[in-house]
Amino acid sequence: MTTHLETFTETLETHAARYGVALGAPERARLGDYYEHLSKWNARLHLVAPCSPAEFATRHVLESLTAVEHMPDGGRVCDVGSGGGLPIIPCLVARPDVSATLVEASTKKAVYLREAISKLGLQDRARVVAHRFEQTEAPACEVVTCRALECFTAMYPRLVEWSPPTSRLLFFGGHSLETLMDEDQRLRAYTAVKMPDSEQRFLFVCEKK
Repeated sequence: MTTHLETFTETLETHAARYGVALGAPERARLGDYYEHLSKWNARLHLVAPCSPAEFATRHVLESLTAVEHMPDGGRVCDVGSGGGLPIIPCLVARPDVSATLVEASTKKAVYLREAISKLGLQDRARVVAHRFEQTEAPACEVVTCRALECFTAMYPRLVEWSPPTSRLLFFGGHSLETLMDEDQRLRAYTAVKMPDSEQRFLFVCEKK
């Protein structure tokens, strides 16, 4: 009988190319460790909505990994509203040259994130800030990522203002977020990358002025 972990790992292997993602066996194994760790915490913290191992592999991990090609070599990333570690933890696994600051308002989720980072051996490249982003100064970074910030469209104006000048913003969202970007004079340009098998989910690659 196939285990949840085996299904997750096999889905990564068979579907990665559709997302433009290349993963070797070591990366798939580490992402499997991440999946198991998150699954143990999920019942307590509701890090992600319940889903099958295959859906977690595609909708959460592979969709997150579409961001890696937009991160510069040796890039410093600030991930806002990290929650379960998406998109940034899969990106750190896939890109050993990238470092990150994870900003998470929930103290309990910050504890989980620190443990996940340690378990995956990412502690030299990642740190967790347990505060709301508006209550902290943006760290020095070239890229700001955000996938599941609570009330994202309402918080979007503050998040863009908070992000460092000329930074690249990698935001996951839908058409309501795109509407805000169309009217945002603080952006030089943006590109919408549609997720496979979805007409509603996009990665928005934005360049802040």
